Amino acid sequence: MDDKLFNEVKKVLAKQLRKPEDIIKPESKIIDDLGADSLNILMLLMTIEEDFGIKVPDEELADFRTVGDVVSFLEKQSR
Repeated sequence: MDDKLFNEVKKVLAKQLRKPEDIIKPESKIIDDLGADSLNILMLLMTIEEDFGIKVPDEELADFRTVGDVVSFLEKQSR
């Protein structure tokens, strides 16, 4: 896993969800562990698209269960 990408995603999630960064791990479930709701997910999506200059297809968004899933998607996009 790309540590730089993970740290960027972790910062975004920590800010949006008002959680300490140290509790956010690659295996953290975005909804179950971090308490995100649908609005938080939408804001995460918009931030990722803006920060990374990419478009996240709706079918990919449905696969974002953990923080690691988001990082894996970004890794694929940067190749």
